[in-house]
Amino acid sequence: MEIAIQLGLLALGFVLLVKGADWFVEGAGKVAEKFGIPQLVIGLTIVAMGTSLPEAAVSVSAALKGSAEITIGNVVGSNIMNILLILGLTALIKPIAVQKSTVRYEIPFVIVVSAILMAMGITGDHLLRLSDGLILWALMFCYLGYLLVIAKKGGGLPGEETPKEEKQMPVWKMLVLIVLGGAMIVAGSRVAVDAATELARIFGMTERLIGLTIVAFGTSLPELVTSVTAAIKGKADIAVGNIVGSNIFNILFVVGTSALITPVAYAPAFLTDSVVCIATAVLLWLCVVRNKQLGRLSGFVMLLGYGGYFLYLMR
Repeated sequence: MEIAIQLGLLALGFVLLVKGADWFVEGAGKVAEKFGIPQLVIGLTIVAMGTSLPEAAVSVSAALKGSAEITIGNVVGSNIMNILLILGLTALIKPIAVQKSTVRYEIPFVIVVSAILMAMGITGDHLLRLSDGLILWALMFCYLGYLLVIAKKGGGLPGEETPKEEKQMPVWKMLVLIVLGGAMIVAGSRVAVDAATELARIFGMTERLIGLTIVAFGTSLPELVTSVTAAIKGKADIAVGNIVGSNIFNILFVVGTSALITPVAYAPAFLTDSVVCIATAVLLWLCVVRNKQLGRLSGFVMLLGYGGYFLYLMR
């Protein structure tokens, strides 16, 4: 009976996520067109931060409860899943064009901050403290400053396509779609994660495995449905920018905030996962550096990579 209830809650969470993501992407895309904001910037800020809220809520809560392995596992696992599983699946559905600035700056920045997180975790007493949180927050403000600069330059991207004219939507309706869609994404994620975590514990999984798989998948569901929906709707910049921006915010905002509130333990077992996290970002960069496009073959390779990583976790 308990298993049936949790499965029902899991399904409810998925429904909220899918519809919420649809409204959220539509509202964000309309705002970009209305005010002339590049879709890349929308993807790297509003969409990315909105879909990172579940990671933030789960990680901070886990840190306060002393479940350090869920805190770190959630972020590291989500970042691996975001690139290998979500971008891989999205590229299989529809090849994605990638902006030059994403290749030159944002993806390398993901690699750098992932390495910084690993360095913070493996040095000293394996605890991320207040000072580490301040460093991560400082880097986040630097990143937001960079986004502000490219926004003022209209994206600063030579040859960037101008969104096609579509039927105008009232500003109030755009905002309602964003707020309501975002609320549904967060609510759906929480319901799905709680149900999935309870199911995992019923079946006797370890806390680290729960963090890297079930919780990571649950909190990555917004990125999954948002990116796939964006790709289907032809908003490629939102699809890629969402993942890249989410991975950056997951580390800088989610881990940074958790460390500001309470010391976060970094278990030695996460070293391998952190190396995989860095390697996935490098793989993404290698896949798009030449043609500025993430094609179906690259997507297939990424899915194979996640399959191998999942088998490693299940060994």
